Amino acid sequence: MNEDRRLYPTTAGPQRALVVAVDLQDPQRPLAPELAEFIALAKAAGANVVGEVVQKLAHVDAATLVGSGKAREIAERAEELKADVLLVYNDLRPRQRTNLEKVIPLPIVDRTMLILDIFAAHARSREGQLQVELAQLRYRQSNLIGAGAALSRLGGGVGTRGPGETKLETDRRRIAQRVSLLQRQLEDVRKQRETRRAGRGRDPFVALVGYTNVGKSSLLNRLAGSGQGEGAFVADQPFATLDPTLRRAYVAADLNVRLADTVGFITALPQELVNAFRATLEELDAADLLLHVSDASNPDWPRQKASVETILRELKLDEKPSLAVFNKVDRLDPAARATLPAGAIEVSASSGEGIDVLRATIAERLRAS
Repeated sequence: MNEDRRLYPTTAGPQRALVVAVDLQDPQRPLAPELAEFIALAKAAGANVVGEVVQKLAHVDAATLVGSGKAREIAERAEELKADVLLVYNDLRPRQRTNLEKVIPLPIVDRTMLILDIFAAHARSREGQLQVELAQLRYRQSNLIGAGAALSRLGGGVGTRGPGETKLETDRRRIAQRVSLLQRQLEDVRKQRETRRAGRGRDPFVALVGYTNVGKSSLLNRLAGSGQGEGAFVADQPFATLDPTLRRAYVAADLNVRLADTVGFITALPQELVNAFRATLEELDAADLLLHVSDASNPDWPRQKASVETILRELKLDEKPSLAVFNKVDRLDPAARATLPAGAIEVSASSGEGIDVLRATIAERLRAS
């Protein structure tokens, strides 16, 4: 029963969560903003965060992540708070997870697992669901976390067991079979996408990219003039949008564009998700122009912007023509607005401020290319 709970840690109502993090005290990557983001992810997954434990170390403990003494302290703290799940900011290696579970009798969910869980909850299209399941299986393939319990729910090719085969070998084979099936299905989706892309006509293609929860979907709705019920889904939480949304938008008297919303990025986006969503992210490669949207009202926007730029480099999209767009400027006072980068386009998707300037700049850049 414990094994099954460990696999599905955030799906059954609000859970009392104790958050644990190791602070490596890296001046290039301070813990505070990313830990706050991690807690926001936990809340988006439906958890009720009842406490935090931060351990400062020069490097993570190879056996338990936090050290054996600290692990015992965390177990006591979890019992005091009546926590029923442990959310660990740092990614766990299989050995660290196993050793922690011996000391702390709770389901243990690391950052990658938490993000995968949120993606699973938010995937609406068949393509999105396929991509998320593939990412989850690849993660379990490398970690073998409760794989037997998970795969008993998958169906299709499960249960073909050879004589003398160990449970671990069986689990690995079941995962590999399911991964192969999902890859074939996603390849079919990719071919269908290429066919649709070829038949889209001559309107230029503009894609919105940016950190999660910066207002890309609201901006798409504003640019496309989408009314209530017909635009992209909007919610004030991380990863509200997973499935690509495509709309036609007016930008000048003689120019319309095809405008695409895409999945939001996050610092150190799990590689399993980058790989699984590669078919969707191929849309970015076909774009004539990227709108890199930042949340001007978030004081942490420089780190978020840098994180997106890192991912774009990894996807070999850093040479793509782009515009820097700062959203939510209606929440800033004049002094804060004065600190935004020179040349950036300042807009508010909610009030409409700056939208005409954005349209004109998009048209100018497209005509110049």
